[in-house]
Amino acid sequence: MTQLKAFIVEDSPVIRENLVAALEEMAPIRVIGNAEDESSAIDWLSRSENRCDLVVVDIFLKSGSGLGVLKAASSLPVQTKLVVLSNYATPDMRRKCLELGADRVFDKSNEIDALILYCCRLADGGTGSGELDALA
Repeated sequence: MTQLKAFIVEDSPVIRENLVAALEEMAPIRVIGNAEDESSAIDWLSRSENRCDLVVVDIFLKSGSGLGVLKAASSLPVQTKLVVLSNYATPDMRRKCLELGADRVFDKSNEIDALILYCCRLADGGTGSGELDALA
């Protein structure tokens, strides 16, 4: 299992700290950076020296939106896994995030375990989608 490098886009310091702690403790992840707004996230992701395997994005940010981050990140030359983690994971928002390039969308309130499992599957070399990994 390889260790994934992750970048977190979350405006709440408490949620960000708890998420980093959970990811680093429960999955083979090292968080290498974070941002609390759209422009800072896009700036970090667009720098060639900042390479990561996974970007975890909240939808509502201090300024801008996670949707803008998804759009910008999905058009970068080096592709990375894009995951949305939000309290606003409605069916319409999930669809919109996937259209903008998100690989998966997780609800903060009840899908943290699913996010951890997804990260573990990615680190194992899978796609993170469970049954499909077994067929690969």
